[in-house]
Amino acid sequence: MVEEKEIKNKEEKEEKKEAEEKEEVKEEAKGEKKEEEKEEVEVPEKFKKIVQELEEMKVADLAELVKILEKKFGVSAAPQVVAAAPSGRGAAAAGGAGAGEEKSVFNIELTEVGAKKIEVIKVVRDVTGKGLKESKDLVDAAEKEPQMIKENVKKEEAEEIKKKFEAAGAKVELK
Repeated sequence: MVEEKEIKNKEEKEEKKEAEEKEEVKEEAKGEKKEEEKEEVEVPEKFKKIVQELEEMKVADLAELVKILEKKFGVSAAPQVVAAAPSGRGAAAAGGAGAGEEKSVFNIELTEVGAKKIEVIKVVRDVTGKGLKESKDLVDAAEKEPQMIKENVKKEEAEEIKKKFEAAGAKVELK
């Protein structure tokens, strides 16, 4: 009798958990639809074919294409940070070229996914704010070659993110 109640309680808890997970997936889908409904950009006629092909590509393929274009044309798709030129004695403190300076801003690159792929996907979602599909695509691509997770991150935050990935069984590099 007692065992039956315990089994029933476990089943109810599992059903409740599954219902909550389904609700999360629905909410996520709604969020992705809202992102898709963002304002339309006027695409000139000469670029419509290219834009259409890009829209049909997977995120991992787009990331690969960006890397190829960066190498081919010697450019970077990373946002450029423009800082005011330091003056006088504040030059060394503001990032001047003094000897022995420690790097304070890092790019985080996922180099190995490890055995806990789902956990790594969760960390990617948490760190980047991307949706489930985009995070999964990024992790899938990282199994083939290292993928940039986040750029221009302060040292403390970068170390914290690195610990999260390592706890999930992944390996990251701070560059």
